Amino acid sequence: MSNDGRKKEVVGIIGAGISGLLACKYCVSKGFDPIVFESESSIGGVWTKTIENTKLQTPKPLYQFSDFPWPGSVTEMFPDQHTVLEYIESYASRFDLLTRIQFNNKVLNLSYSETDAISWTGEWMSKGKWNVTVQHTPTLSIKVYQVDFVIVCVGRFSQVPNIPEFPPNKGPEVFEGKVIHSMDYSKMDSATATNFVKGKNVAVVGFQKSGLDIAMECSTVNGVERPCTVVIRTPHWNLPDYFPWGFPMAKLYLNRFSELMVHKPGEGLLLYLMATILSPLRWGFSKFVESHIKHKLKLSKHGMVPDHSFLNELSACLVSTVPEGFYNRAEEGRLKLKKAKKFGFSKEGIVLEGQDEPIKSDLVILATGFNGIDKLKHIFESPKYQEFIAGSDDSAAVPLYRECIHPQIPQLAIIGFSESIANLYTSEIRCRWLAELLDGKFKLPSMKVMEKDIAEWDKYKKRYSKKYYRRSCIGALHIWHNDQLCKDMGWNPKRKKGLWAEWLEPYGPMDYAGPI
Repeated sequence: MSNDGRKKEVVGIIGAGISGLLACKYCVSKGFDPIVFESESSIGGVWTKTIENTKLQTPKPLYQFSDFPWPGSVTEMFPDQHTVLEYIESYASRFDLLTRIQFNNKVLNLSYSETDAISWTGEWMSKGKWNVTVQHTPTLSIKVYQVDFVIVCVGRFSQVPNIPEFPPNKGPEVFEGKVIHSMDYSKMDSATATNFVKGKNVAVVGFQKSGLDIAMECSTVNGVERPCTVVIRTPHWNLPDYFPWGFPMAKLYLNRFSELMVHKPGEGLLLYLMATILSPLRWGFSKFVESHIKHKLKLSKHGMVPDHSFLNELSACLVSTVPEGFYNRAEEGRLKLKKAKKFGFSKEGIVLEGQDEPIKSDLVILATGFNGIDKLKHIFESPKYQEFIAGSDDSAAVPLYRECIHPQIPQLAIIGFSESIANLYTSEIRCRWLAELLDGKFKLPSMKVMEKDIAEWDKYKKRYSKKYYRRSCIGALHIWHNDQLCKDMGWNPKRKKGLWAEWLEPYGPMDYAGPI
């Protein structure tokens, strides 16, 4: 692609969350003309509507923009949601991104111009156009924009709730109380949420971050008089802190040495042998962290020891922190923890698998996550592109080269869908990589080479993430992934000063502030 007349080329960006803001910033830096379509009235993505007591899950040094550090006034290692949102808003103001955003504009679908689609030769960088159909939500008016490139930044944790399927007469329709998804709860302000649960017998289904936070809020409001029941289908290695037995977690999993213990996509014989030889150490690291969690949270006492390893948890990007005092509240009787692989509903409440008596409830909150793939799939008008995203049977991970682009969907990238241990940090380097690609600084390999690379990463995800591999997580190999992006851009992937630091010091956002 030629750089001549570059400012005439329009980039449509869908979503003004973290990834959308980063995509906009780096497109502007290369002289492109981005338009950001945001369905809500403000920026920030998931941080605009979240549970009141939610805090940052990632230590602050790992969750920051490489050219816009946290202000010195923020001293907490895990700032609350309001502080995080203020930080994001400050970033947008600093780089004058708000003028590029069209708020209350919901993208209904994307279609690639038909003439060019027919003549498409298989090159990702083609000459077609994308038609972006947008609805202005206050007026319901429809407008179609034509753009040269599309960057989809809709994320995977919003809009389309994941609702479990139930046998006939076992679903919410037979329940005489109220059933909502955590998405609906998180939209409430603090006072509304408090009044909503006050005086009710509440059951929360789910043991990830939203479920934990909602259960804590309910137990605060209702106390031991009406304890909140938490239905746990799969126990997780949720962290009490990031210092197992006083040792920094980052030095166990976020440096180059830790990645030597993991089999990698595209690894040669030497790296294969290293990962094989070091597998006992990999097992030992996992057991070290697990023993700390079990001891500090008394998991055995509560019957909450997971069946899988901590490495599986990390590799699936499922690691989250336990709200302070969660298990203390279980011991006090303000929370009741119930394990069950399956559950259904009766008139009175929830019925757990293997039990006859229901958990009597007035309100059931399903903290069962989101169907991100379904949301992403249906943004495309073409059934062909829908199948490229989700596979023919909706069972595969989204196949993205460099976790950014589908080789058979031209002039389109997806940023922020594939996860890592710190999504802001990963989205930033991917946006830089994409901007360099659009600017013509490097070219993509052939479709065959890209599909082979995707298959190798898919094999890695299945091996380490197990049943959660569709989350498209690179958690245990974020340096290896970043190395590939750096090499593509012509950057030196070795970002540290000195051999010791290169192998043993944790990597973070500031290591990728610019080329070296």
